[in-house]
Amino acid sequence: MTASTLPSAAELDAADPLARFRHEFELPDGIYLVGNSLGAMPKAARDYVDTELDRWSSLGVEGHFTGDLAWKDYHQLITEQFAAIVGARHDEVVAMNALTVNLHLLMISFYRPSPERHKILLERHAFPSDHFAAESQIRQRGFDPAESLIVVGPRDGEETLRPGDLLATIAEHGDQLALVLLPGVQYYTGQVLPMADIVAAGHAVGARVGLDLAHAVGNVELDLHDWDVDFAAWCTYKYLNSGPGGVAGAFVHERHVTDQTLPKFLGWWGTDPSSRFEMATRFEAIPTVESWQLSNAPILPMAALRASLDVIDAAGGIGPMRAKSELQIQFLDRRLDDTLGDRIQNITPRPLAERGCQFALRVTRGDGRRVFDDLERARVLCDWREPDVIRVAPVPLYNSFDDIDRFVDILDGIVR
Repeated sequence: MTASTLPSAAELDAADPLARFRHEFELPDGIYLVGNSLGAMPKAARDYVDTELDRWSSLGVEGHFTGDLAWKDYHQLITEQFAAIVGARHDEVVAMNALTVNLHLLMISFYRPSPERHKILLERHAFPSDHFAAESQIRQRGFDPAESLIVVGPRDGEETLRPGDLLATIAEHGDQLALVLLPGVQYYTGQVLPMADIVAAGHAVGARVGLDLAHAVGNVELDLHDWDVDFAAWCTYKYLNSGPGGVAGAFVHERHVTDQTLPKFLGWWGTDPSSRFEMATRFEAIPTVESWQLSNAPILPMAALRASLDVIDAAGGIGPMRAKSELQIQFLDRRLDDTLGDRIQNITPRPLAERGCQFALRVTRGDGRRVFDDLERARVLCDWREPDVIRVAPVPLYNSFDDIDRFVDILDGIVR
């Protein structure tokens, strides 16, 4: 088909089985294309949070033990939904803490350096928190990041990582590699990394493999259990729409969760709940990933997260969301090609299997910051990442094809 015979935005919106879910969110004025940074607010979040405020008001401390929403077990209300979203079993996932806190807690268990095997592999342009976490863990164990931190990046003149280079680097450092710590989706380019292949390559050389899924959860389909990932951590305020600073998630493969030889930091909420309130000082680990918990759940952030997860469930889960996302990706590709041509470069990989919903756009004439500022003035909400990328993300739950259409028209006018 020629461009003129491809479906229009109006036709695609009319045929969209998820179109009704846009009305489940409160969207800022304008075109909201920055769910890769902060997801839109589910309308139900107000009710879910208000329910807990009312319970606090009326029950006080008894809210910890009263009813189906008892706070002492509140984190378990999220477990099955997390498991479905990341492709895990219920005993492998838990909602707790924030992303980098969870990375540190899990690295205590899974980064176990020795004089012979002490290196951590990161990608060169990993999100700064991952660098800081890895470097500080290396120093805490008595090693030097200059020797123990290995980074792999795109080749000169290229924007994205070649999967073969990733796997070759793992093999090259195999005898000294203790941990592979990579993102599921690269935050800057939007590239989806070959997670299953990375896990297999890491395990083949005797290393543990952890994933930072901040930009992958709720964006692409995941299968952490079957991929045999050792551990993973993610935030929930991007594609899971839990609100600013929302509670994060953690995964530990079930073959590790009952391994009492793994070192870990201990807290009251990781001990057996049947004896927890006996106030004994003997730690009896819960035989699930919950044993990595330190403290009781932050109820109000978890209530907001539950509101979003229930919308995702109503939409049929990640499968239908990803199907719509692929249509939106192809539609935006086509509109950019037809309308802006070589005036905009999309550095996100073209194949669908190598990308999520985020586009990383570069203005070829070099005034990207001015273009971004003009987009903001036109109430197109996206974000800027140094040195020269505008990130936009059509999110299938609440962005329409018309949003994409209008964005391209506005961008065209600004770039002209």
